[in-house]
Amino acid sequence: MTALEERKVQFKERVYRWAEKLDAPVASVAVRRMVTKWASYSTNGRLTFDVDLLELRPELQDYVIVHELLHFHVPNHGRLWKSLMRLHLGNYLVLEAELENKSHRKGR
Repeated sequence: MTALEERKVQFKERVYRWAEKLDAPVASVAVRRMVTKWASYSTNGRLTFDVDLLELRPELQDYVIVHELLHFHVPNHGRLWKSLMRLHLGNYLVLEAELENKSHRKGR
């Protein structure tokens, strides 16, 4: 197994741990190159994450993971979604700003 494959396996395990904690029925997790966003969620339970997330620190990975998993229960970024982000990640806005900074440098 290559180092990249190993990091993908570890990342997917992280996603499934969070999914269990958040009671999100994940059907599948894919990690591949995504050009315009860090991740996507589909209503049939498929999650796709950008491979570049594997290079980020775990807290930023968690931000993206939790962000997507909460959409299993909350379809928008309204008050409830923000409250749940705060509950699970604390001051998630700091992580969001850091991730946004990294996104701009990548041209997202």
